[in-house]
Amino acid sequence: MVMATTASTAARTALSSVTLEVSDPEAARRFYRAFGVDTRIRLRASEAQSTGFRGFTLALTVSGPATVDGFFGAAVDAGATVLKPAAKSLWGYSGVVQAPDGTIWKIATSAKKDTGPDTREIDEVVLLIGVEDVKATRQLYTDRGLTVAKSFGGKYAEFAPGQAAPGQAGPVTLALYKRRALAKDLGVPVDGTGSHRVVLGGTADAFTDPDGFAWEAAASPAPTPS
Repeated sequence: MVMATTASTAARTALSSVTLEVSDPEAARRFYRAFGVDTRIRLRASEAQSTGFRGFTLALTVSGPATVDGFFGAAVDAGATVLKPAAKSLWGYSGVVQAPDGTIWKIATSAKKDTGPDTREIDEVVLLIGVEDVKATRQLYTDRGLTVAKSFGGKYAEFAPGQAAPGQAGPVTLALYKRRALAKDLGVPVDGTGSHRVVLGGTADAFTDPDGFAWEAAASPAPTPS
């Protein structure tokens, strides 16, 4: 059920953290540490049932192909399954892997040629969720206070990143994409049922969007001393 927006929640919602629900948190922690993204996400034990495509991907944007290959190789060495080998495309260079817990990760750069070595540095983390109606979901989120940074009609929308949650290395950018188009881009069937196995942390109240993505309230950051 989607909770109604109130004046108290408007202008206060922003994505501050991403929690992955996994059946074995310790095993997942080892994988994400080896992958190199453990400071960017949170983990929580859950036995919620989920089959097929969970409706989202976490995407790493990095500086160049060598860094894509570095993260891609680290993920595979730690136990990830290759969904799309790293390769050049119209938009740059990217690859897609699926973590042992089922989460799909895309590692990408807009550069097609290396200008330097593997830096093992992440420029941006994007949580891309697949929705049935991009315009309606975009409007829901803007009504709740998110700021649209990019929008391409009913195909794609991206919001300005909020502040990272305490203990997290950096903010995560939230973006919307048509569910079917997202599944095609990742190289997986669009079918999927059950829990998304991801929870979004925000600075407003808890709610669930029309596509079943759950938000939890998070404490507002402490004011900076003057």
